[in-house]
Amino acid sequence: MKGIGISGWLRRRIPLDHGSGDRGMATIQMVLLLPAVLAVLFAGMQAALWYHARAVAIAAAQEGARAAGAQYGTAGAGSAEAAGFLADAGPGVISGTSVHSSRSATTATVTVSGSSMSVIPGWTITVHQSATVPVERITG
Repeated sequence: MKGIGISGWLRRRIPLDHGSGDRGMATIQMVLLLPAVLAVLFAGMQAALWYHARAVAIAAAQEGARAAGAQYGTAGAGSAEAAGFLADAGPGVISGTSVHSSRSATTATVTVSGSSMSVIPGWTITVHQSATVPVERITG
């Protein structure tokens, strides 16, 4: 076998069957990768919905706490303000909401709870946010 290098000898001995071993690999890759890609996509959307619901809940709690902590404010005014804010935020942002408000001589606290929208069926994510402010009073 003079004149033929090792690579030439291998080419002669091992027939090359171009592509026959890779048939259907694109389909198998899609079947395996597409569910993983969709899971990541849905998880990202779910995280964004949870974050938005959390931001709306804390904003509602802060609005309610400011109303309850006003000089002539009440705990009921704080609850009403927070519930109004949630209603203005739009339907579906937070569902099953509950607003609890309390006011002492020095602080006013409003707590907002509810469930975030979900793109994953059967999965409920609870949002719970609270805000506390000092009660306004005239000192003299």
